[in-house]
Amino acid sequence: MTSSAFTTDRPDPIDYLDRLAVSDIGRAYKRRMLDELDVRAGQTVLDLGCGPGTDLGRLAAAVTATGTVIGVDREPAMVDTARARMADQPVVDVRLGDVHDLALPERTADRARTDRVLQHVADPRRALGEIRRVLRPGGRLVMGEPDWETLTIDHPDADLTRAYTRHVADEVVRNAAIGRQLPRLAAGAGFTVPAVIPVTSVFRDAQIADAFLGLERTTRRAVAAGYFTEEAAERWLDHLARGPFLAAVTFYIVVAEA
Repeated sequence: MTSSAFTTDRPDPIDYLDRLAVSDIGRAYKRRMLDELDVRAGQTVLDLGCGPGTDLGRLAAAVTATGTVIGVDREPAMVDTARARMADQPVVDVRLGDVHDLALPERTADRARTDRVLQHVADPRRALGEIRRVLRPGGRLVMGEPDWETLTIDHPDADLTRAYTRHVADEVVRNAAIGRQLPRLAAGAGFTVPAVIPVTSVFRDAQIADAFLGLERTTRRAVAAGYFTEEAAERWLDHLARGPFLAAVTFYIVVAEA
């Protein structure tokens, strides 16, 4: 099972995050998240799961020279890259750390953000409790997460689409339904939730979708896990490669206040 239309190589994590950030979809939702965060000059802002520093520069510009931006990531390679990229930004401090156990005093920050992070963590409830602990009263958290159970890809055989989405939700993403769960989980952690903003990401080009979804790579995993037969996977990929192509998934931006 192979198709020359799609890549089978696992993407470099830093390159993947960089490409997402400059895509039309990435720019649009990140701009909306920054607007909802409402950062002010002089504030302390946490970027939790900051990756290679993709958004740290924009946060630094928002807090100005009088504020502080603290980026936290659990991956040493991400931290090293972010530190190198932010070397000329004295207001930015990038640290190795875990969102479940932040090495920060209570009531440290005015703002916090997580971007596609909570779908991967071991315990979203604990992570949200930690973020609540380190935010000052009146502080704001803005989270952005997909709901992978909303993933749909057009195909003449709807059963194949359902099998693909079920595999992604069951096997590929740890917290696949986190997007829809965030308001409830945030309320349970002591936040109020003034806004939930759904953003539908639509892909009409198979190659662009493949760059973010790993269509063939994920299909191979679905075959190995028993969600597809080899024959069904061939039919699935052949149609996706030949088009017309359409895929969509809902991404939730959730605003929470301490």
